[in-house]
Amino acid sequence: MIEMQIDSIRMSLMNYQRVVILRERDGERYLPIWIGPAEADSIAIKLQEVEVPRPLTHDLLRTVIDVLGAKVRHIVVNDLHSDTFFAKILFVFDGKEIEVDSRPSDVIALAVRSEVPIYADEAVLEKAGIILPGDLDDEETQKLAPFKDFIDTLNLDDLGKS
Repeated sequence: MIEMQIDSIRMSLMNYQRVVILRERDGERYLPIWIGPAEADSIAIKLQEVEVPRPLTHDLLRTVIDVLGAKVRHIVVNDLHSDTFFAKILFVFDGKEIEVDSRPSDVIALAVRSEVPIYADEAVLEKAGIILPGDLDDEETQKLAPFKDFIDTLNLDDLGKS
């Protein structure tokens, strides 16, 4: 598993879809994952420390986990099939480790609330990880194909800036 951090959340100006961009903590690879607007807002609200009058869904999930006495250890983006990412939450409850399947967007929103590490499986980074900026070889260009329209609208000069 490779530790990742949230680099940014972007929105395509062409179709208003959101993507969370994870960056390898000790490397150069980025992992773009398409997410829904509610999840993007939930992640951004927590990262920007915006106060909301009522708990959001991911705040509720975090509270339920705490009340039940479990602890989130970490999350991992663990698989990629047919352009769909898969993820898991690793909990510790009553001395046992429990893995729960989830969408990456939901576990990332939970991870920022729980202040736990975000990981990606090496196989996922091999399939979908990209290195920016710089010249891209044919293999990297192929990996970017599903994101081409979106990436064409990005200003890559500010990647890595929070």
